[in-house]
Amino acid sequence: MSRYRAVYDRHGLLAEYQDDELVWARQGENQKGRRGPQVVRDIEPYRSMIDGSVIDGRKRHRDHLRAHNCVEVGNDTTHMNRKPIPLPSHKETLHRVLADCSDREVRAMVQREIKERR
Repeated sequence: MSRYRAVYDRHGLLAEYQDDELVWARQGENQKGRRGPQVVRDIEPYRSMIDGSVIDGRKRHRDHLRAHNCVEVGNDTTHMNRKPIPLPSHKETLHRVLADCSDREVRAMVQREIKERR
């Protein structure tokens, strides 16, 4: 006994298959290009790595990322094109730290450092 299958769309019979082999198709139809509506399923619930709460949908996922000032990166590399903020040099850092200290405090720090290195 052979297996028969018929495929219908909103205009009627689209194709007939006999034992999984196409035996008839409506003329003028591109079989590979004809597909029904595509539906994207909602994401499965998961536990957030940020605060441990359970995220159970796309909207909640977007709201959660926005609330915690996070960005979903994936394979997007546009964030890597930005130049990093330059760090101040060691000299600038020392000037900034030592500007608030008195000479006595600076000498005490130097003496402490010398004792620790011996």
